[in-house]
Parts: sequence; C-alpha cells; structure tokens
Amino acid sequence: MTRLSVNINKIATIRNSRGGNNPNLIQMALDAEAFGAQGITVHPRPDERHIRYADVRALRPILTTEFNIEGNCTEKKFVDLVLEVRPHQVTLVPDAERQLTSDHGWDTIQNSEYLQAMIARFKSAGIRTSIFCDPDPIMIEGAAKTGTDRIELYTEQYAKLYSTDKEKAIAPYRKAAHLAKELGLGINAGHDLDRHNLAFFVKEITFIDEVSIGHALISDALYYGWQNSIQMYRRQLENVNH
Repeated sequence: MTRLSVNINKIATIRNSRGGNNPNLIQMALDAEAFGAQGITVHPRPDERHIRYADVRALRPILTTEFNIEGNCTEKKFVDLVLEVRPHQVTLVPDAERQLTSDHGWDTIQNSEYLQAMIARFKSAGIRTSIFCDPDPIMIEGAAKTGTDRIELYTEQYAKLYSTDKEKAIAPYRKAAHLAKELGLGINAGHDLDRHNLAFFVKEITFIDEVSIGHALISDALYYGWQNSIQMYRRQLENVNH
C-alpha cells in the first residue's frame, strides 16, 4: 500500500511567524505519527524560514516512523546535516536559494555526474536516496543511471490539470512511473496532491511507494482537525488498495 508521509514545514511556518513554540512542532510531529502518518517529511532551506536545522536534529531521535529530509544537495550545510542526522531517506530537490517552493525536477542528464557522486555519498552512510523528477522519460532514464534508489515524481502539473481532464493529467505520470519501475526504481510522489486528486493518482499508479503531502493536508486541518485530516488522507490511500 502507498504510504503517507506528512510534510510539517507549514507547521513550522506558523510557529515562526510569532516566535516562541506555538504550535509545538515536535508535539505535532509525534501526534501526526499517532494519528496515522507513516512518515514525517521536512524540507529545511538555507534561510530556515520554516523548518530549522535544530528542528531536524530534535526530530530524528524521537520519531518512530520513517524520516524523510528534502533539500538541495548543492548546499554544504544541508549535506552535512543529512550525514549527521542520517534519516531513513534523503530526497534531493534542485531548489534555488530563495525559491518559494519546489517547482521542477532535476535535469538528470546535465547533472548526471554530480548526482552520482552525491547519491553515492548518502548511500554509503546507509541513507536511502530519492531525487525529484519531472514525468519525462528521458529524465527518468537519466535518474536510473545515477544510482538513486527512488525518484519522487513532481506532481504539480497533474494537480493543475486534474479538475478539467483527469486522463490528460495522469497520462505522463503513468508512463513515467511504469518506466521507472521497469528500470528498477522505487517511486514516490508529491507536490499539490490533496484529498480530491490523491485517490485517482494512486488508483492509476498502484505501485507508488510513498506520497509526501504537506500544504494541502495542513490546510485541511484548519477545517477538519489534525487527527481527522491525517486519517482522511490515509483513507484515500487505503480505499484504492483494497
């Protein structure tokens, strides 16, 4: 069954907007696990505008589910943090320094040698690797040559098209996912997946290993509550797989 990893960046954004420790990020992460999250995702950025490096260090010893750290491996500070903390998975994302949010996958052809070196470094530390990819067969083939364990399909375009043309929205992702599977890669997915479009995505690609969802789930929690929202998303996955 596809697993749900909850991205808690937005919890940190709310906390940081007023200083102090309200909401308590650590407690929210522990509660997310208790409420059914099968993993916790964080994406620390250089300016620490949401997740702080200290948060990552505090979370690692107390989480009982999978810990996934996303970020740009061109930043030495990020690489050092990941190698220090040793999460279960590191997801490499080609963000610019002041980028608002992730908006594209790696050019796995142009950056092949660099990605091979970074992935080997993380894997030698016992960390599973995943790289952010657009649903482009050429980039998927390039990803397989880097030695990565998984890819994470960047799903913003799927989310944008979903409400007007589901088949057009899913078609490139279905093709990319099947190719990735044939090449021996595990497959994650994330970005703008929500409670409306999630079930169709995993119904059409039943072998997705993990989805990472933050903004939409936390926005839903404002209406429906933290526990209820996590369980709503879990049901989207469970109903497809049964």
